[in-house]
Amino acid sequence: MENNSNGSLFDSTNLILFLWSKRKPILIATAVAAVASIIFSSEFFIRPKFKSSVILFPTTNSSISKSLLSENQFEKENILQFGEEEQVEQMMQILNSDEIRERVIEKFDLMKHYRIDPDARYPRTELNRKFEENISFNRTEYLSVRIDVMDEDPGLAAIMANEIASLLDTVKTRMQHERARKALAIVEKEYRDFERYLKAREDTLKRLRLLGVLDYTSQVERLSEAYGKALVENNTRALATIQEQMNILAQYGGVSMSIEQDMEHDRKNLSQLKTKFEEAKVDASEKIPHKFVVNLAKPAEKKSYPVRWLIVVVSTLATALLAIVMVLLMENIHRIRSRMHVA
Repeated sequence: MENNSNGSLFDSTNLILFLWSKRKPILIATAVAAVASIIFSSEFFIRPKFKSSVILFPTTNSSISKSLLSENQFEKENILQFGEEEQVEQMMQILNSDEIRERVIEKFDLMKHYRIDPDARYPRTELNRKFEENISFNRTEYLSVRIDVMDEDPGLAAIMANEIASLLDTVKTRMQHERARKALAIVEKEYRDFERYLKAREDTLKRLRLLGVLDYTSQVERLSEAYGKALVENNTRALATIQEQMNILAQYGGVSMSIEQDMEHDRKNLSQLKTKFEEAKVDASEKIPHKFVVNLAKPAEKKSYPVRWLIVVVSTLATALLAIVMVLLMENIHRIRSRMHVA
């Protein structure tokens, strides 16, 4: 019972005094850890890295034609307006795409730059790990996106960050152009087909005019008057000529009227199709930035990694804590063995 009481007293009240009595090994271990962390956090063991960042805001416009050419005020988009939540998410998805990753890896030969052995067992996995370790994309609280690049070369870090920002436009434009070109092919076919249809209708009217069918209503009125006059005058020659013209009007007049009535509507449709065709051509060929650049990346003057003081502090505290735990553990083992020996 007394032993339990003494043990409890030792565990709670005399802990500080016990640790003070063991201060020498604890302090030695802590000092060794501090010196070792200072040495191993030096540039000789850990290559320093420099960080460069680009901050972007997305745009809202997805169509150049709607932004610049559309006459419909309800469809027209403001080319100068900043994007919102949806556009930020789209930007993040594109930045994290395999296409951007592959382009960056190829352009800067990151396999060689990160000193990865291509003949290793999993070189691609290691390359992707290094990429994610050194290059990151994060959205900010202000609905912007920050591109961070860490590299041993501060100049290269800035170049890579700016290149990724540029690739954002390249990839998004490529995606939109693929869709826009398909839309252009559809609209162009409809426009060309309707253009040929309208030309055929106009050619028909020309042939009817050559036959003498110009304005059915007015011609019928004039010919009726002329026919009545020739009939009164008993002018058989005039009656034959007028009858021939009336027969032509009777045969082709209805067709001429129908075509002329439809032509105005058809020309409006052709004009609308032409507008859509021109807009589709713009969307399929022209380029416009999909971002507002707040800050371009510049070479950093000071390293961002490793944070030497943090490594030293964390390592020293962790070692001190571990030394305390080990001292307590050894003391408990010693006490248990003593009790077993007494028993």
